[in-house]
This record gives sequence, structure tokens and C-alpha cells, in this order.
Amino acid sequence: MPEHTQPLWSQHCASVTPRWDVEVAGDDLVDLIVAEAERIGADAIVTLSEFAVIAVAEAAARLGLRGAGPNAVRSRDKRLMRRVWEDAGVPVPRFRVVDSAEDLRRAFDELTAPMLLKSAWGAGAIGQLVLEREADLEGAWAKANEAMVQALDAGYTEMQTAGADADFLVEEVIDATIESWWEPGSGYGDYLSVEGLVVDGVYHPVCITSRIPTIPPFTELSNLAPCALPEAAQREIEQTARAAVDALGLGTCGTHTELKLCADGRLSVLESAARLGGVMVAPEIEHCFGIDIVGMLTDALLGEPVDPPAAMLTDRDATGAAGSLSLIATDSAGRPWSDHPAWDESLVDWTGVIDPATTVTAVPGLCITAGTPMPAYDLTSGALGYGGIFFLRTASADLLVADSYHVLDNLESLLAKGHESRRADA
Repeated sequence: MPEHTQPLWSQHCASVTPRWDVEVAGDDLVDLIVAEAERIGADAIVTLSEFAVIAVAEAAARLGLRGAGPNAVRSRDKRLMRRVWEDAGVPVPRFRVVDSAEDLRRAFDELTAPMLLKSAWGAGAIGQLVLEREADLEGAWAKANEAMVQALDAGYTEMQTAGADADFLVEEVIDATIESWWEPGSGYGDYLSVEGLVVDGVYHPVCITSRIPTIPPFTELSNLAPCALPEAAQREIEQTARAAVDALGLGTCGTHTELKLCADGRLSVLESAARLGGVMVAPEIEHCFGIDIVGMLTDALLGEPVDPPAAMLTDRDATGAAGSLSLIATDSAGRPWSDHPAWDESLVDWTGVIDPATTVTAVPGLCITAGTPMPAYDLTSGALGYGGIFFLRTASADLLVADSYHVLDNLESLLAKGHESRRADA
């Protein structure tokens, strides 16, 4: 748990049992969760962490509690996920499992470039590399593995499966486009996600969250709600997401299903997690639609009645707009900052940069502490290159996407200006 924000989170804990000084993984981790749940008489177990999904699912099953179920691994191992979806006819890119540099070279010959080398258990674009030419293979395997070692050191790795940081696949880069989806110049990216729940095996999509484009290789910058696509398009996305989630065969859990937009109204599924969307997705949903999706999931796990939307909500149901935005040392196109000054939110004045109706707040529990230098962005670092997350709230989806660009493209100069003003006043 982040020590610098302990006053924020500790007040919401009935008890805290510190165990982060103990090296546990695999069955030992499940044993630890089960023992603690039995000690306090837990009626449900929930995790919001990608890396604890399998361990918590197994612990819940051992305790006879509701959970994601034995198929939770399908939502974590991207190799298995791809196979399940291929068998179910869910649209996915061609892929190959790679366990060595030699496997990677063979896969490059069998697939069509460009292709993406990625961790089978990873998240946040950590360890991803785009391969366009045969020359790109030189050192790619070592570089991807090095990134996953860094992820392991930072705690960004699967907790239940030993050696997961060494598992990879390579897949053809999806030929994605906003054509036939978004209007040119809309500012939106060619992918999005469906947020939802599975309750006792039944999928309930709640809403779609949109994105601005990723930066190279495929590092995410945003998550924006509500989705402003025409309703007919949103229903097509809902149908594909349902096919993907249903094929995974989950029990009771949150879901976060990412899809790529393709030409002629086609879709391709990227991945689907058996947990709620990360960063500030839950507050986005609550701000836009008045739904506490964390509370809804908790009720479902407790066996209490839940009342998910009868149909997936769209922008017509929203009363505002909200988004998560990366605090990152690049602009919206991925151009790195020229300097890496210390982060300090109090030095940034958004006046005249964003719409007066928009508020921008750095999320304390997800940001580096004030005075810490902004991390440099590297192509394989993914989420490890974030300084944190901003939470944006405003009146409409149009304002939200516009101000997302304004924040990313002006943050470097605003932070530098703030430091200059502080030095002048000293």
C-alpha cells in the first residue's frame, strides 16, 4: 500500500494485516488469503488488481465463496484467451506463442508484419515491442524480457503463476481505423472498452469507455466516459463484447473488455479481464451514470440482490463526462519531454488551458509524491513510465476529449513555468 497516502486509505479499513514483507506466490499466496479470510470471517473476497485475479478466484473457491471461478486463468493468460476466442469465433488477430528468440524468429516468418511482441500475463503495455522488419528481431527478445524483469521488481507481475514474467506471445498488429466509426478530426482513438460485470455466470455490460490514440508502441493515455458513438455502433460493440466474455465462462466478477475498431464496421477483440477497469474507471462510471460499480460487484459477491442496467448505458443516459488521463512525460503524440522536472501539482495552473467547466485533479494514491522527478518514458516501459493519473470531470464528451489533449500538450510547459515562478519567489 502507498505509504504517502496512508491517511487517505487507512480510515476505510476495518483492519490491516501487513504481509508485504513476506515473499509469497502461487499456492502459498492462496493459503495466506484463505487463512486471513477465515480469521476475520470474510463473507466475500474482492480484488481490483489484475495480478491477483487468479489467486483470489482460487481462494474464493476453496472457501466456498462466489468469485471469478476456475476459468479466471482465461482472462489472464493471453495465449489461452486467444485460443478460447478462436474456438468460439470471436474476432482476434493471428498469433503465435513464443518461448525463445528462435520461436520469435519462426513466428516472424509465419505471421504478417507489423506484429507485436507482448507478455502473456502483462498489463499496462509493459514489455511490448512492435516488430516491422526482420532487423527489429535483433535484441527484441532480450529487451522484452528485461522490461518484464523491471516489472517484476516493481510488483507489476502475475502473483499466482511462477515464471509468468517469461511467458510471451507475438501477434499481428490489428489493422485498426476510426473510419466508419468516428468522424475525422474527432480526436478519438481506434480502440475502446466495455465495462461490466458477470453475476452468477450472466454478463451485464454497463457502458463503453472511449480513448484518445495510444502513443508508441501501444501505451494508453486515457479512458473517457461516456462514449459518444451513435447508439447503433455501441450496440454492435456490446454484442461482440458479450460473445468474448461469454466464451471465457466466468462466475461472478468485474469485466473490462478492450476492442479495436476496424474498417467497414468490423471489430477485433484485444483482451478481457475478470476484474473492473483500472485507474479511475469506477469513478468515471459513477460521475456519468450514478452507478457505484464497485458496490454492485461487492453486493454480487455477497449474494445480495443487484440491479445492473437492463441494457448497456450510452451517452444518452449520462449526466456529465469524466476521464482518466496519464501523468506522463510525453505529449499526446508520444514526443518525450526535454526535461524531467520534479512533479508538484501545486505548480500547475490550468487557467486558460482547459475549459472553465473542466476540473483536473492528480489522483493521490496513483501519483508519485511531490518533489519526485518525472520518470522518463521508454518504449518498453508502458505503465512503468507513468508519473501518475489525472481525473478529469466536465460537462460533455466533446469537452472531455478536447481537454485531454490540452492537458497532455501543455503540462510540460506549465510545470516548467511553475518551477520558474517558485525559484523567482524564493
